[in-house]
Amino acid sequence: MPADADNDEPRPLTPPAAWRARLAEYGAAAETIGRSAANVWRLEAAGRPARFVKAEASGPFAELTGEAERLRWLSLRGVACPRVIDEVEEAGAVWVLMSAVPGRDLASSPDLSPQAVVEIAASALRDLHGRSAEDCPFDHRIEARMALAKARAEAGEVDESDFDDEWMGRTALDLCGELGARRPAGPEDLVLTHGDACLPNLIAQAGRFSGFVDCGRAGVADRCQDLALAARSVAFNLGAGWDEAFLAAYGLPVDREKLAFYRLLDEFF
Repeated sequence: MPADADNDEPRPLTPPAAWRARLAEYGAAAETIGRSAANVWRLEAAGRPARFVKAEASGPFAELTGEAERLRWLSLRGVACPRVIDEVEEAGAVWVLMSAVPGRDLASSPDLSPQAVVEIAASALRDLHGRSAEDCPFDHRIEARMALAKARAEAGEVDESDFDDEWMGRTALDLCGELGARRPAGPEDLVLTHGDACLPNLIAQAGRFSGFVDCGRAGVADRCQDLALAARSVAFNLGAGWDEAFLAAYGLPVDREKLAFYRLLDEFF
C-alpha cells in the first residue's frame, strides 16, 4: 500500500501478488525526490534492465492511472518516456510497472554545467511543444485545470504548507479567487505540454536529453504551463539568473504575467 501523501518516510516495496515472482530477483530502492502522492521505487538486478514501480492509493484525485494512459499515448507518438510494462489494482491502490529512462535527472547531474542543463531542458521542451497535439485526448486547458484546482481546494486536497513564500499563510480557497483574478486574457497558445516540467522530470545521458518522467499531467495546454515550472525549477536548482538563461535558450518571447499565473495554478496540484 502506498504511503500517505503527507508522509515523506520512504516505504519498502511489497509488490502486488501478481508481480512477486517476476520481481523476485530485483532489489528496490525508494525514490525520495519529487512531490508526487505516489510512492516510487527503482528496481535493479544483475544482468537485467532497471525498472520502476509506482503505487498510489485509489481516489477521485489520484493521477497514476492517468499517467499510465499518457505514457502509452506519448510512447506511440515517439516521445521519449518510460514504457508501461504492466498495471494492476490491489488493496485499494493502483500499481504501475515501467521501464527506466537511461541517465540522470537534470537536477541531479553534477557532470553537466548550468549552461548545459538549461540548453538541454529548453531543447527538450521546444521539441515536445513542436509536436502535433491535434489528437491529444488530455485536456489541460485553463478552463479544465481551474475547475480541477477548485475541486481539489474544496475537497481539502491542496497542501497549503507547501505554498511558495508569496502565498504562504493563505488558504487554498482564498487562492481560488486570486487565480480567477489573474487568469490571462486572450487565446491560449496551445501545445503538447509535459505539465510538470521541473528539472527532476527531465532525464539526460552523456550530455543529451534521453526522456521525460512523471508524465501524469501531460496534455494540451498553453506552453507557459511548462515554461513557468521549468524556469522556477531552474532558478531553484541552479541559482538566480539561470531561469532567464533558460527562457533565452527556449527562444520565444514569453508573457511574464502568464508565467506567474501558471506558477500560482501549480500550487493546487
